[in-house]
Parts: sequence; C-alpha cells; structure tokens
Amino acid sequence: MVGTMDGTKQQRRGNTRQRIQDVALDLFAEQGYEKTSLREIAESLDVTKAALYYHFKTKEEILVSIFDDLTQPILDLTEWGREQPHTLETKQEIVRRYSEILAGAAPLFRFMQENQAAVRELRVGETFKNRMQGLREIIVDPDAALVDQIRSVSAIFTLHAGMFFIQDLDATPEEKRKAVLEVATDMVTQAHQGMTASAEQS
Repeated sequence: MVGTMDGTKQQRRGNTRQRIQDVALDLFAEQGYEKTSLREIAESLDVTKAALYYHFKTKEEILVSIFDDLTQPILDLTEWGREQPHTLETKQEIVRRYSEILAGAAPLFRFMQENQAAVRELRVGETFKNRMQGLREIIVDPDAALVDQIRSVSAIFTLHAGMFFIQDLDATPEEKRKAVLEVATDMVTQAHQGMTASAEQS
C-alpha cells in the first residue's frame, strides 16, 4: 500500500501537523467551525486528545495555522508586486498568480465563505483583511480615475466570485478557472488603458 502511494501524499501523511490541519479543515467545512470539537478532530485522526494537544492547544490555533500556511503565498505575491513597476504586464501577472493561489487554497476559502460569522470573530478575519489590503495596494494605481481603481479591485473579487458563484455552470473546474481569469485580466487591462489614456490627455 505504502509503495503505491504518491510521494507527496506519503510525505503529507507523515507530517502529523499537516494531517491535523487537513482533517480539521474538512470537519470545519463539513459541519461548521463552532460545531467541531477538538475531541472529534482527535477521533477522526485516530489519536488521543493529548497527542493533538502536543501540536495545538485550541481549535483557533489549528485554524490560524491553516490560514497562515495557505495564505503565505499572498504575502509573497504582495512583496513581489511591491518591487515591480506598475506596468500592465505586472498587473496581469498579479492576477494570474492570485488565481493560482486561490486554486491551491480552495478548501480554506470555501470554509471562510461558509463560516463568515466565526471568521469575523477570530483573528484570521482581521489578518485576511490586511492581506487583501496589501494585494489592493499592488494592483491599484492611486493616480488612476476612481472607475479604474474600482476595476482593478473588482478583478480580485472576480477571482473570488469564481470560486463560489459559478459552481453550477456547465464546464470543468479548469475551464471555469480560465474563464474567470480571462475576465479578471480584462478588468485590469481596461483599468490600465483607462489610466494611460487619461495621462495622455492631461
């Protein structure tokens, strides 16, 4: 059995901390954060509560660790974006990379969407808001007209909307992701062209 297992999966299974995160996120998504207990997480992992305590003392610690790990790429993208020129190519690349980040952290974002009340009360809500603020700063030109600033911000939220509001459309997940990315890219392109046209006129 172990021999046939995919290497990454094997490595992930061998990492107890990550196994706890995976199982906890599944339970949080399935029955809600509030209704999930540490005891249930331990039982699903087939470990004692004491073994779970060795890694995490509370449910919030587990959720914060999941959030920090899965949204670290947003911080990395923001740092990268701050070092780039505010060109159209940079903005298109930011949108493309963010689309990939969302795809990689899809279970977390679904959980956050379905448990908004719990997320607001926990530290992750404020942290996520700060990460979104950083993303906004690298994609919006402060000198652009208001309508173009809104277009740039809307490109980010289009990617978010693509995860939740088009699930019932008749297409594969990859086709939907590409279509949403195309729309988001169009938005930043239009915003950038609007800003360039205004600059040329003035």
